[in-house]
Amino acid sequence: MTFSLRTGTPADIPAAFALIKELAEYEKAPLEVSNTPAQMLIDGFSENPIFHLMVAETTLNNNNHQKQIVGMAITYYRYSTWKGRVLYLEDLYILPEYRRFGLGEQFFALLLEKAKQDKCQRVSWQVLDWNEPAINFYKKLGATLDPEWVNGFVEIN
Repeated sequence: MTFSLRTGTPADIPAAFALIKELAEYEKAPLEVSNTPAQMLIDGFSENPIFHLMVAETTLNNNNHQKQIVGMAITYYRYSTWKGRVLYLEDLYILPEYRRFGLGEQFFALLLEKAKQDKCQRVSWQVLDWNEPAINFYKKLGATLDPEWVNGFVEIN
């Protein structure tokens, strides 16, 4: 099975949004998704996008040789007063049946290269404390998981 990773396009938003919904189900929060594909088009593909999309796709073994999006990563830049520019990984999700093919490692290699090119001081993300498969994946990559910080937010309705 072959895969390619590439920068997402507006045409990829419906597939990426489906992955976001599936991720929300996995994280036991399906009703928390209030974003929409229309809003993602505005936020990710305007003159000044606020996020970047990467997708993993494979060619299906059917007569049409259709391509299917099987994974995605959404990133944006944030600023650390201690470190400077940071590439933040909002979500990385790969369909369960396409895991174990090395796509996670490929995504991370691209993210680290992008961060270096863009003069970022680090790549950061969050992981739920009960998500053992993700925690083990990040540890395998040599990541530092910091248990000291508590996340906070206020919803704006």
